Amino acid sequence: MKKPFGKVQASTLRKRAAFSIVAALLVTGALAANTDRILRFESSASGQGDLRNGPFTYSGKDGKPIKAVVNNVNIAAPTATLSAPTGETLASAEGKRTALFSAGAGQVDVVRGRLTAKGGQLAYSEATGQGVLTGTPSAVFVPAKKDDGDPVNIQAGQMSLDVDNNMSTSTGSVVLVSGNQTGKADKLVFDEDKEIGVLTGTPSISRAASAKQKEFNIFGDETRVVTKGKLLYVRGNVKLTQGTSTTTGDAVYYNDEKNVAYVVGHAVSTDSKTGTTVRALSRGYLEQRTDLGRVRALSRAFTIPAEQFKLTGEK
Repeated sequence: MKKPFGKVQASTLRKRAAFSIVAALLVTGALAANTDRILRFESSASGQGDLRNGPFTYSGKDGKPIKAVVNNVNIAAPTATLSAPTGETLASAEGKRTALFSAGAGQVDVVRGRLTAKGGQLAYSEATGQGVLTGTPSAVFVPAKKDDGDPVNIQAGQMSLDVDNNMSTSTGSVVLVSGNQTGKADKLVFDEDKEIGVLTGTPSISRAASAKQKEFNIFGDETRVVTKGKLLYVRGNVKLTQGTSTTTGDAVYYNDEKNVAYVVGHAVSTDSKTGTTVRALSRGYLEQRTDLGRVRALSRAFTIPAEQFKLTGEK
C-alpha cells in the first residue's frame, strides 16, 4: 500500500532538514577550527604600511613590545609584519595570512601555558597554524607543581610550535636538560600535555653523577623521556656506559627514582676492568643497578611499559 503524498513529502523534508543541520554543523566546526589559527593584535598597537592590502608593520608604543594572540599562544616582540596573499586584502585573507615577528635589539617571546620560548624571529602562518622560531631559540617548560620534578630546558637551531595542539618540534643540535638528565639529538618532539619528549637523529642521554652513583650515558636509535617522572625508554642498538661497564641490547627502560635500568633483547654487559661478562638468560633480561654498579641476569620476562611513552594521538 502506497503512503499518502503528504506523508512522503513531510518525511523527505525532515531528512533534508536533518542533512542541512549536519552540513551546517560541519561547516561551523571547520570555521571554528580555522578561527583558532587567526592572529589578533592588541588594539593599542600602532603601525605603518598598507593597512588594507598589506604588508602592515605593527610596533608597540613607547618602546614597549607589540603583543598578539593566536589560540592559546601569546606573542610579544618589538615589531611584527602582517602580510596577505597577492591579490587579497588583509581582512578577506584571514586564515591565509603570514606574520613575521622580529626581535631587533630585543627578543621574541612566546608563551603557551607552562611553556615559555624565546628567539630572534618568529614566522607564523595562519594556513598551517605553525610558528617557526629561529635566532638561537630556547624554551623552558615548568612543572605544574614543585613536586612534579624539574623544569625542562630546551635549546635548538629552530623550534616549531603548533597552535592546533600543545606540541613543539625542535631541530638542529637539540639539547634537552631536566634536572640531572641531559639529552642531545638532531630532533625533539615535546608533548606539553603528557610531558613526554621524543629524541631522534643520533640521540644520547646522560645522567649526571651524584653521591650515590657514577655518571652514565645511554645511546640508541630513539630516546623517549617522561620528564615528570624522569623515566627513559631507549630502543634500537642500545648502549649504556657507566665507568668501565658497557651494556648493550635492543631496548632499555630506566627508572631514575629506583636507580635501575632494565635491558632487554640480546642483552650483554661487560666490564673492561674486571673482564666480567653477564649475558641475559633465554627470554630474560639484565637488571643494572646504576647506584650499586651491579648487573645481574634474570630469567623472567620484562615488558617495557611503552604505552606511557606515546605522544598525544600516537598509535
